[in-house]
Amino acid sequence: MTAIAAPRPVRRAGSVRTTRFERTLLTTAAFLDHVVAVRVERRAATRPIRSAVAGDATDARTTAQALASIGILPR
Repeated sequence: MTAIAAPRPVRRAGSVRTTRFERTLLTTAAFLDHVVAVRVERRAATRPIRSAVAGDATDARTTAQALASIGILPR
């Protein structure tokens, strides 16, 4: 998501050198991304998302309006 952390610096010709502090920041960012991903997966498994429910209601209303426009009233 945010960054790919390397456990040790890669030395190549023309590559940018990273400090230990920068590698620590990248590792921390990767860990936080993992925590957020696990939490989102856990929440998605426990209950439906309200926006999905609202989207279903919007779709149902749109369908009912389309049927009513051609003279078919929904029950």
